Amino acid sequence: MVRLSNNLIGILNFLTLLLSIPILVTGVWLSKQANTDCERWLERPVIALGVFLLLVSLAGLIGACCRVTWLLWLYLLVMFVLIVLVFAFTIFAFVVTNKGAGQVVSGRGYKEYKLGDYSNWLQKRVNNTKTWNKIKSCLQSGKLCSDFKSRFLNDTLQQFYSEKLTALQSGCCKPSDACNFTYQSPTEWNKPQNATYTDPDCDAWNNDPSVLCFNCNSCKAGLLQNIKTDWKTVAVVNIIFLIILIIVYSIGCCAFRNNRRDNWKSY
Repeated sequence: MVRLSNNLIGILNFLTLLLSIPILVTGVWLSKQANTDCERWLERPVIALGVFLLLVSLAGLIGACCRVTWLLWLYLLVMFVLIVLVFAFTIFAFVVTNKGAGQVVSGRGYKEYKLGDYSNWLQKRVNNTKTWNKIKSCLQSGKLCSDFKSRFLNDTLQQFYSEKLTALQSGCCKPSDACNFTYQSPTEWNKPQNATYTDPDCDAWNNDPSVLCFNCNSCKAGLLQNIKTDWKTVAVVNIIFLIILIIVYSIGCCAFRNNRRDNWKSY
């Protein structure tokens, strides 16, 4: 009788092997096309994920179908480490994204974001100059604020105030409402002459399309709000992924036990 657990592990890893090929090809393609820091940042994890899935699925496929016990043992070890890492990251994601939210502004359709509202760990990441320069390059190359300007170009001041802006649009593409700048267009605001500000974001604002508020704390806060939302979603997906991993790991343990039993009978 063919052992079901070995067949299931073989099928699952064959599907994973097929999945790893387009992921790896995509990563290599990105490395050839990369022109910006944003694209170069993306290619490495994609290639690493493709190689990881390829090697692990090969180990599981050969170990289960060819009864290679040591390969199946290695596969189970990697799966166990992966389960621990996914569990740890899920807990970590919930903890570091527990703080922070947009602040409602009276008479505005959008919210404003303050860097100090978010967890210290996240703040340290975006306050690192080297890291923020890479993120800023990514945001600029993505035409975040040029698209923002085109979309709301014909708005009057009151129409603009009623717009539902994203966290990044609110934080990076316009100055804080507390600065009391004079509205000219969505990305052009006039500073009052000889004004002094307690908020450093007001001094950081510049009408230059390549500057705007990309150096502002509000822009960093807008990014952290996006990360918080995305990580919350990822954490929920991770819980489902964790359940699947545990099921696959359990099946793998049955296949490993079958391999050992066959090896003992062969002696």
